[in-house]
Amino acid sequence: MLEGLHPNRPTHVFRITTDGRSARAMTDMIGEIFDPAETAVASFETEDGGPWLLEAYFASQPDEAAIRNLLRPIVGAEADKGVFLPLEQKDWVKASLEGLRPVRAGRIFVHGSHDRDQRRPNDIAIEIEAGLAFGTGHHGTTLGCLQAFVDELKIRTPRHVLDVGTGTGILAFAAAKVLKRPVVAGDIDPEAVRVARENARLNGIGAWMKLYVGPGIQHEEADRPGHFDLIFANILAKPLRMLAPSLARVASNDGALILSGLLARDVPGVLSAYAHHGWYLHRRYDLEGWAALVMKRGSARPQPRR
Repeated sequence: MLEGLHPNRPTHVFRITTDGRSARAMTDMIGEIFDPAETAVASFETEDGGPWLLEAYFASQPDEAAIRNLLRPIVGAEADKGVFLPLEQKDWVKASLEGLRPVRAGRIFVHGSHDRDQRRPNDIAIEIEAGLAFGTGHHGTTLGCLQAFVDELKIRTPRHVLDVGTGTGILAFAAAKVLKRPVVAGDIDPEAVRVARENARLNGIGAWMKLYVGPGIQHEEADRPGHFDLIFANILAKPLRMLAPSLARVASNDGALILSGLLARDVPGVLSAYAHHGWYLHRRYDLEGWAALVMKRGSARPQPRR
């Protein structure tokens, strides 16, 4: 499970090995208490049936004693066995790019500069090198959104696209390149928007990208009621639930929402939040433990695709 996205320049990480119940409880607590723009926390099983590892990343040096005291009611004296480690920024950037392999969704081909020779003549190629913002296309959430977009194109051709929480910009780039139309894309993180703007320039689509810095749709380019017939929001469960009213307001009646950043356990809560505003599950994609949802207005509920 994951709460928050990695800070742009994390300076420290906290790691502790524990059981699954405790790991989930600590992840929820840290995710609720700390600013998601400054702190990210993830926990996962290190092997089938084995212990769990929790990792919390911080944008500045954390108060170690305060964090141990925060976790002590959950794991007791085990909180003192957790370790805090500094992170080298140079090493972090390098690590974020290591092992970058090309990813394909239909004709959309996401790659690094070292894989340019793998492009096919008819590919819609997107070259990404920056690793400081979330969304390289290699994470199951981003790939799920790309596959959902490719399938949506088989049904209709969107005209007005919004990408909320754009990260490196991959989803917005794919829409701009396929549709050959301007796309509105924003992120709460100024560094993510800077990276997306540079990526757009490198991909020759800078003129098509209307980028903004702000939370959710809080910008004049995005806050346009009933305007967008395709909205991407690849974020996390909690902000997706909070965004349900505003995304429903700016979406057109015949539009679609492609939502991701969700573990399987997150899906029911997100579906409930959007159903309250008249949106229902149209398709579902499950990749690498993550779910991507295609939502549409109305009461018809086709069989989800998995």
